[in-house]
Amino acid sequence: MIVTITVLAVTAGLFVWGKIRSDIVALCSLLALVLTGILTAEEALSGFSNPIVIMIPGLFIVGASITQTGLAAYFSSGLLKLAGKSTHRLFMLILVVAVLIGSFLSNTATVAMLMPIVISVATQSHANVRRLLMPLAFASSIGGMMTLIGTAPTLVIHNVLVEAGYKGLGFFTILPAGMVLFVIGLFLLWPLSKILDKKGEDGLSENRSNVKSPHQLAAQYRVTDNLYRLEIPRHSGVIDKKLAELDITKRYKVTITEIRTKSHSPLVRNTVTRLPEADTILTCDDVLYIIGEYENIRHFAEENGLEFLDKDINGERQKPKFAGKFRFEEIGMAEVVLLANSRLHNRIVRESGFRENYNVNILAIQRKDQYIIQDIKDAKMQAADMLLIQGTWEDISRLDRLEPDVVVIGHPDIEASKITLDNKAPFAAAILVFMVLSMALNWFPPVIAVLLASVAVILSRCFRTVRDAYRSINWESVILFAAMMPLASAMEKTGTSAAITGGIMNTLGVYGPYAVLAGILAATSFLTMFISNTATAILFAPIALQAAVSMGVSPYPFLIGVTVMASMCLASPFSTPPNTMVMSAGKYNFMDYVKVGLPLQIVYLIAMIIALPLIFPF
Repeated sequence: MIVTITVLAVTAGLFVWGKIRSDIVALCSLLALVLTGILTAEEALSGFSNPIVIMIPGLFIVGASITQTGLAAYFSSGLLKLAGKSTHRLFMLILVVAVLIGSFLSNTATVAMLMPIVISVATQSHANVRRLLMPLAFASSIGGMMTLIGTAPTLVIHNVLVEAGYKGLGFFTILPAGMVLFVIGLFLLWPLSKILDKKGEDGLSENRSNVKSPHQLAAQYRVTDNLYRLEIPRHSGVIDKKLAELDITKRYKVTITEIRTKSHSPLVRNTVTRLPEADTILTCDDVLYIIGEYENIRHFAEENGLEFLDKDINGERQKPKFAGKFRFEEIGMAEVVLLANSRLHNRIVRESGFRENYNVNILAIQRKDQYIIQDIKDAKMQAADMLLIQGTWEDISRLDRLEPDVVVIGHPDIEASKITLDNKAPFAAAILVFMVLSMALNWFPPVIAVLLASVAVILSRCFRTVRDAYRSINWESVILFAAMMPLASAMEKTGTSAAITGGIMNTLGVYGPYAVLAGILAATSFLTMFISNTATAILFAPIALQAAVSMGVSPYPFLIGVTVMASMCLASPFSTPPNTMVMSAGKYNFMDYVKVGLPLQIVYLIAMIIALPLIFPF
């Protein structure tokens, strides 16, 4: 018992210290229990097979698909409209939405679904995301206190009651207690979370990148100044011809940068964007994106019966202004620097070999403060030039890996993962609804529903690559939660939990049920700061039941108190999955949770000691 308590105390101290990553601390704690012989290897690793630990990576993937497909931006714009310019109103809206969803969905799934939306809202409204994410996690846990299915500890005490011969909990049995928590949270979370503003600017600055987005690059190099869109009508002479036959670049001195072809499916209307290749066959209604001198492009259009998609200004034969939008789902843009000793120094663009070797176009050149965008094929490249290139993200990455004469700015694969796949939004929304209904209506066990949803968003290509899906998982959260769960087994094996029961009854039993209730709730609230809420509920449910039976009073206030205080552990990042999930995204440390969550946790403890016997009499 002494060894277990010592390991627990040292682990808590290291979390508070915050100099070592939390998942490493948790693994060291786990190894200490194995090396001291308290846990076997199988017991120590049992946390990694827990369904919740399996669910967390899947929920990260489903949550990331909401961002990747633009759903987060869509919903966040709706929240912003409701909130207006008021950060306080936005804060309250997030709390209300999290509580409502958390009532019918697990708090883990609620955070996975709302976290990308909240981050998107914070970015658009210039709010401090640190002040929103932790309250989001707390509100999802409050929502779990509204219904039977909201959180795992509620199911634990339901099973304990049924096995002991009592009537189990109804779907809304604990709703009155949840409403008390919700009202208190609405009043206290806003002033308490102000503490998180202190590191807000630093936290946001760490997220900023010096790498320009494709849209920023297109604007900087003024690509649209020389870009035109030509549509191929039914009467055009280029239909069914290969680009190699037309020899457009040589005959007209223009460059086709991309071709968009409309496609129709029963579910969605889509447009396929592709790079031109020698064997590309042009079809009716294709839209050609062409760079070059306007007179050359007009000559090409007139000779081949093509129509400008962007109309002439005031209906006159003047240069039309590009009014389209760039799509960077598959075809991207990036900057590359020409090295000082490059073989390409003083060579013209068409001799670079970029198109032939990597299927990448050079669209423009930046030389000091000068931008070269006219007649780019015949422009000479010089050392230290910045080249704006266009190609598929895979081809840009290949150029980065294989071309020794240039350096690509940034990481093309990471930049590609930031591009939203808007055409996949209906699939992501349908999969999300399926996951929510599966959990709420018990179609499948929660872990199976989450795994089905995570596989579905990958197979439906809501991510560009499987690597992007795996990159969305916060493995620190997964390891942290899995490594802390076996502590419950250690406490039970060493008699620590039994000692707690005896101590409570021996010390407080003579003062009546109120005192025992206060002791059980306080002990539950304290213990869940160091182990998971589910593990705490498993440990304290039989303790609470035995205490109530020994005094001859109703077990309901005691057991419901256990589930409330186990779930309302707000002073620790690893006691509940929602707290763990927002830790990295909000750049929180252990003390952030203590400063914001501990005062609220104490208020909740006092409120439940008073309210529970009134709602569920002894």
